[in-house]
Amino acid sequence: KQINILDTPGHQDFAEDTYRTLTAVDSVIVVVDVAKGVETQTEKLVQVCRMRDTPIIIFINKLDREGKDAFDLLDEIEQKLGLTLSPLSWPIGMGQRFKGVYNMWEKNLQLISGTNKQRIEEGIAFDNLADSNLEKLIGKTEAELLREEVELVSEVYPKFNAQEYLAAEQCPVFFGSALNNFGVRELLDCFTEIAPHPQPKKAEERLVKPNEDKFSGFVFKIHANIDPNHRNRIAFLKVVSGKFERNTNYTHTRLGKVFKFSSPTAFMASKKSVIDEAFPGDIVGIPDNGNLRIGDTITSGEKLFYKGIPSFSPEHFRFINN
Repeated sequence: KQINILDTPGHQDFAEDTYRTLTAVDSVIVVVDVAKGVETQTEKLVQVCRMRDTPIIIFINKLDREGKDAFDLLDEIEQKLGLTLSPLSWPIGMGQRFKGVYNMWEKNLQLISGTNKQRIEEGIAFDNLADSNLEKLIGKTEAELLREEVELVSEVYPKFNAQEYLAAEQCPVFFGSALNNFGVRELLDCFTEIAPHPQPKKAEERLVKPNEDKFSGFVFKIHANIDPNHRNRIAFLKVVSGKFERNTNYTHTRLGKVFKFSSPTAFMASKKSVIDEAFPGDIVGIPDNGNLRIGDTITSGEKLFYKGIPSFSPEHFRFINN
């Protein structure tokens, strides 16, 4: 199962970019700072996800720093974002007292030690927290507190249900520290297992399904001067259906013209590579000399106009910036 991850900043100055990117994703990971809690911009962007019934996973970050109590933070997330949560991991301490997390999804302990917060165990299988070995690993006080809190979690929060997650009715929650790469793998392992496959997309003409033979996709973002050595533009296209192929004639729906793309690219952070083909859910970078705009549809011939791709009227800006 291949996962395409689109990373967007959470700062208000980049709200336009984030809002547009949300039109191209089938699920979302929302990162919440353990000290700052739910920020205003997060509320607005989650509202967009809820309007579109986009599945959400919550990652509570920076556990290696002092922050809000875990239960208080979950209450804040539920109240401000209107989400139903189901924790799948739980922190053991916080800040200087942070010792790791108990991964309820995989039933194991993830522990760290030292001033640099380096992981000392890949994952200690721990299906039963009543096991007396828990005290030996994390200390008596921490063991007792972890047992109490995990028991309370099981009583207060609903058990994780994959179908409810896919229906955007429940959000799994993970804890960790992205800076120290702690808890991230566990989050991504779960995400890879439960995340939805590429979803159908509404066009003005009909509903387009990903398993159709004919290719179609839409432009959701255009980036100028992505290479500082060249004055260029890259249009980012989400493949919705069929197979995209390099050096193949495709129809630009808005212009009614046929184009051939000789050097489509895939991106991994700042690195890019030319690709020969792409499939539903993939993101393709297309070098552009000004023919493409956000919201444009590219197809293998059928006339389609995809819905919900913002051109950003003043109303859009007021919503995401105010």
